[in-house]
Amino acid sequence: MTPPRTPQIPVVVLAGFLGSGKTTLLNHLLRNRAGTRIGVIVNDFGAIEIDAMTVSGQVGSTVSLGNGCLCCAVDASELDTFLETLTRPSARLDVIVIEASGLAEPQELVRMLLASENPHIQYGGLVEVVDAAEFDGTCQRHPELDRHLAVADLVVLNKTDRVEETERERLRATVAELSGPAAVVSAVHGRIDPELLFDPALRPDHEDRVRQLTFEDLLREEATDGHEGHDDHLHAAYESVDFTSDVPMDPRRFIEFLDSRPDGLYRIKGFADFGAGDRDNTYALHAVGRFLRFVPRPWARGEQRLTQLVMIGAGVDAEALLAALAACRAHEPERADAADVERAMWGVLRYVQRETDPVDVGEAGAEA
Repeated sequence: MTPPRTPQIPVVVLAGFLGSGKTTLLNHLLRNRAGTRIGVIVNDFGAIEIDAMTVSGQVGSTVSLGNGCLCCAVDASELDTFLETLTRPSARLDVIVIEASGLAEPQELVRMLLASENPHIQYGGLVEVVDAAEFDGTCQRHPELDRHLAVADLVVLNKTDRVEETERERLRATVAELSGPAAVVSAVHGRIDPELLFDPALRPDHEDRVRQLTFEDLLREEATDGHEGHDDHLHAAYESVDFTSDVPMDPRRFIEFLDSRPDGLYRIKGFADFGAGDRDNTYALHAVGRFLRFVPRPWARGEQRLTQLVMIGAGVDAEALLAALAACRAHEPERADAADVERAMWGVLRYVQRETDPVDVGEAGAEA
């Protein structure tokens, strides 16, 4: 029987060139965290860390990495030191956000996270922030933007209020072409729904009832000026699709679905029942962009055996998704042969990280 794993904290990389609005987006997340405890690693390119000072009063655990971009100034072991600080039980954090320097190489940051030896973290996605008003100029100054978009899991097309509607459509189409399967959402002042990046914290009702007034509380009181009025409609930027089945999933067909999941599908989370493939365990599923991981967990006594998934993305066809998943359901007579049942699970098991496995972004177990 597989022992239960320690809960892992998602680590989100927030990237984008100078002036794209990364810090504004981060501040928005901190202001609208709804009780979620966010740890922040801020990295500035320069001796005066303005961004660190901007956010330092708004979150309990801010770690500033100092001079030099993150991907050059620290190696994986040094990054682990900071992550170790933020993942201590005493920190009680729910998510960690790394705001990378505008000069950082996003792909290297992702590699560092996937190579981390910290068992308490999991990859939470690479978010690339793009300035819609300065997109063409940014492309000229930074031709590597194409490469950055190509490895992003989610692209936030920011400052869309500063361009006309026809220009917005052109930019969105261009960014979508460059970013491939990544989800693309439009934003003004970095306002995106935090649930795109992390799940709201679920805490006992008695927790946090008696506490110090937070920065978030003060900002909520000031929302009457109208500047935050659009936050109620943030959910319109993406779609959330739920799938539940009391029939086990066929491992082969389900992996085929996950390996070819449609463009714009950013996150998949939930649990999968593979029936005869593994009658002892349910499989927790964590997928962000191209990253995919299964974590087996023993069924609890009396637990109803279901597959329950939540899919989050932008521009996805909900009906097509549900139909594709329904087609992945198994029928026990198809798996009568024990050897065939075992072979069918191979595709799933290659996405299960063992405690002793090295992590390599080139391996199928790290990226789908």
